[in-house]
Amino acid sequence: MLRGIPQGAKDLFTLLLARSQHCSPRLTRLFLWNKEWHRCFLPHFSYTADIRSKEENKKTVENLNSLSVDTKKIRRLKEWVLFQDITYVKEIAGILQEMGADDATIAKVLERCPEAILRRPVEVNSQRDLWHSIWQNEKQLVKLIEQFPESFFTVQHHANQKANVQFFQELGLKKNIIGRLLTSAPSIFHRPVEKNKHMIEMLQRSFLHLGGSDANLKVWLLKLLSQNPFVLLNNSAAVQENLEFLQKKDFTDTEVLQLLSKLKGFIFHLTPNTMQKSISFSKNVFKCSDRELKQLVLKCPAILSYSVPVLEERLEGLLKEGISVNQIRDIPAVLELTTQIVQYRIKKLAALQYDIRNGNLEHLNGTKKDFEVTYSKIQLKRERPMFNPVAPLNVEE
Repeated sequence: MLRGIPQGAKDLFTLLLARSQHCSPRLTRLFLWNKEWHRCFLPHFSYTADIRSKEENKKTVENLNSLSVDTKKIRRLKEWVLFQDITYVKEIAGILQEMGADDATIAKVLERCPEAILRRPVEVNSQRDLWHSIWQNEKQLVKLIEQFPESFFTVQHHANQKANVQFFQELGLKKNIIGRLLTSAPSIFHRPVEKNKHMIEMLQRSFLHLGGSDANLKVWLLKLLSQNPFVLLNNSAAVQENLEFLQKKDFTDTEVLQLLSKLKGFIFHLTPNTMQKSISFSKNVFKCSDRELKQLVLKCPAILSYSVPVLEERLEGLLKEGISVNQIRDIPAVLELTTQIVQYRIKKLAALQYDIRNGNLEHLNGTKKDFEVTYSKIQLKRERPMFNPVAPLNVEE
């Protein structure tokens, strides 16, 4: 049926056919978004309607103005703070000032996180002591509070935060890693420490069950947590379900552990259903057997973690550049690159008269640094003279 059609068109047709067979429904996603929107925003709208009947706390506004805080910005983003009867503007500003924050920093912190003025000074001082146990340098601590004020002023979970910091220290995580997690993934510290302990134990059991050694357990676990701390927020039953799904797909224990490590634990954020859709889509596109697809996944674990729409977009982008499905099948790791990155790298290589359609897709792969090294090597090869100008010529006398 496709006789006489160029190879690129055949590949594109194959992709479109696979898309039609595995088009993911978006109605459920829309429903969940609407449900979340109602849950998060309607209570706020109701509260906003209630406070309209009240007046702003004039003393709060005056104190903020005296600190050069942009109260217009607060009204626009979190006006409800200004309607609270009890606030601690001067006290919170005083604590920040004691830590070494200047006037501009204090104003910036209170503009970004105005609810800070609702925290009792005793609570903020306790939080200060906890963060100080990780960062002894107060200048660095002030800078972090300026960058992550919400994390610092979320004091209602202080007891859990303190217990989790102690647990992670006992586990062997370095202070700089704990600090990074505390600022960038604070929800992990808001949970009861028992929940995090339970997930850690589950990860340890899984590692050993999949053939990992006791000697490598601690290094593997700490590396996983530093790369993807949100793995702790997963449900242990769901994690086990994902591992069993991969084993049913004939991945050996060693291969499952390899995928788990390469994907930095993100495999736990998936579901058997989403992984199956991605596998089925890829199998249709690449026209391969279960065994061949398994090898593709081991070469490019992202096939499991990317949704069908993402795989569609990246495959289509490659095909439009004249790259064939067979080329992608040989070097599937190219799917880890976004379409924009692929286009940029192809354009740079084309400037060196390197045609990726007849070349090696490996030249597109890797990090930005990896690509720059590859590019430099190709550029050097193109500029190298055909003969050595300093070599002696065999001239007959």
